[in-house]
Amino acid sequence: MSIPAPRPRWSGVAGSAAATVTRYGFVAAFALLIVFFSVASDAFLRPSNLLNVLDGVAILVLVALALTVVVSSGGIDLSAAVAVDFGAWFAIVSMMSFGMPWPVAVLLGLLGGALIGALNAFLIVGLGVTPFLATLGTFFIGRSAQQIGTNGGASVSFRAAPEGFTFLGSGDVLGIGVPVIIAAIAAVGIGILLHRTPAGVRIQAMGLQDRAAVVAGLRTRRIRVLVYIGAGVLCAAGGILLSASLRLYTPLAGFSYLLDAIAAVFIGASMHPRSRPNVPGTVVGVLFLGVLANGLDLLGLDFNVKAAVQGVVLLVALVLAYTVAQRARAAAERKPAAKRPHGAPAQDVAPAGAATATRSTLGDTTPGGGA
Repeated sequence: MSIPAPRPRWSGVAGSAAATVTRYGFVAAFALLIVFFSVASDAFLRPSNLLNVLDGVAILVLVALALTVVVSSGGIDLSAAVAVDFGAWFAIVSMMSFGMPWPVAVLLGLLGGALIGALNAFLIVGLGVTPFLATLGTFFIGRSAQQIGTNGGASVSFRAAPEGFTFLGSGDVLGIGVPVIIAAIAAVGIGILLHRTPAGVRIQAMGLQDRAAVVAGLRTRRIRVLVYIGAGVLCAAGGILLSASLRLYTPLAGFSYLLDAIAAVFIGASMHPRSRPNVPGTVVGVLFLGVLANGLDLLGLDFNVKAAVQGVVLLVALVLAYTVAQRARAAAERKPAAKRPHGAPAQDVAPAGAATATRSTLGDTTPGGGA
């Protein structure tokens, strides 16, 4: 009978390091990307360039946060791009054509996003349409409405926009752009809502197992309505910042944020132990995309080549993150269950109660979108 050799002392340190890399594989890839661009370009780590990166991703943060909440609830929102456009459209037109004060114009812009969210909620909750088809339909309706309202998609310029309005998009406080400050406040607020409040627990319970949430007594229909309306408002806020910085509204400009926002959400999910959407991961995903775009611009790559390189780097990083995460879960499943005395009760048996039943029955399943 062979006796297993004792493990060396440094194996504990190596195991801890391996666990860290496994848990934060994408963060490690992000760090390597920063190191590469720092070596390749002297301008990358300059404070002015880093502030440019933050300014460039501020609007994307708002859209990605909206999608994080929607995906956490078990849905998807392909109309987020239209909500961005409606926020910009309503704000610019209300000031330019109707002479509204800029604070009122901002509120009307947020209302435009709320209308998009309300239409999604009506289709999904009221009519039972799946989130993918419902939000896709809303996207086509919103796109057509913009083309009709602007005579085929012409931009609406408002160079005489009030100073208070333009300050939202291009002003700064102590050298930090106002859009960056707004995005940071939104990230903290949504993070607390989703991860530190009972409302966030309910939203995530719906995404994990909608039927179990209903059995536990959660008002899933009402929650889903609020989620989609809130997502529309958040996206519209991004559109308002966009129009404030450019002093114009361009139909379908929001579509450029949609795919990146979806990518950021799933980048963040790849960093979660159970592959769930989460606010810190989404923010890291947005920063990854912003740093990648900025670094490639500093390298002077052609636009078409840049798009291809972005896709390849993002794909490699995601494959790395999901591979190490799967290996970590597989290793955890291979560990023997902790021994307990004969006849002792199992530790995973939950006491009675609806809330506890939700916690014990929810599994990491594919998110569903039914109300």
